[in-house]
Amino acid sequence: MKTISLSICACFLLVSAAFAQKPNTLSSKEKKDGWVLLFDGKSTKGWHTFQKDKAAAAWAVQDGALVFNPAADKTERGDLVTDQEYENYDLTIEWKISDGGNSGVIFGINEDPKYHATYETGIEMQVLDNINAGDRFIPDHLAGSLYDLIGGPDVSKPKAVGEWNEARLLNKDGQITLWLNGVQTATITKGSEEWKKLIAESKFNGWEGFAKYPKGKIALQDHGNIVSYRNIKIKQL
Repeated sequence: MKTISLSICACFLLVSAAFAQKPNTLSSKEKKDGWVLLFDGKSTKGWHTFQKDKAAAAWAVQDGALVFNPAADKTERGDLVTDQEYENYDLTIEWKISDGGNSGVIFGINEDPKYHATYETGIEMQVLDNINAGDRFIPDHLAGSLYDLIGGPDVSKPKAVGEWNEARLLNKDGQITLWLNGVQTATITKGSEEWKKLIAESKFNGWEGFAKYPKGKIALQDHGNIVSYRNIKIKQL
């Protein structure tokens, strides 16, 4: 009886694996609900390096993921930015960080030439190795945090280095809510008194363009460490 039960269990796992949704694809339901892929799993189509006209060589597609190579020449580095701007949307993304690594998903970016970095205007959802990265001692710099604004070890629960994490960003009418691996890590309304207080107490206090644009581009950050992204999906609201 035990042998039969184990055989049934093994068959069930094989069938489940066979029907599991492949990375960088949309199910019929997702398509019907209005989701689209921002990354096709094969190319950097739809993306470019910040303030450049194409994706620089530091970002390459490897095994169905967008992977940043910090060993690339400095002229080939920089944050990878969407070609299009987005305002109200639901974004899901998977990320995998290297040992001691740091990166981020930055949104609300204005690519006016007067700005020299994505973070001058964009808000960041942190990507981090909470165990060995330098920022691990700062609560609102932990993985899943709304960088330098909201976060903490009680809600930051990333998987081990080398494993895929599932992140979600809901940005609608100024309300920003973040999740990491199913746990809500931050929620705030831009322009609220709480928001103003957070900004005043952050490194962004006094920054002219920070978080000022309701519509903007989305970026994957070059923070000098190997990082991988895949399953980047967006639904405009």
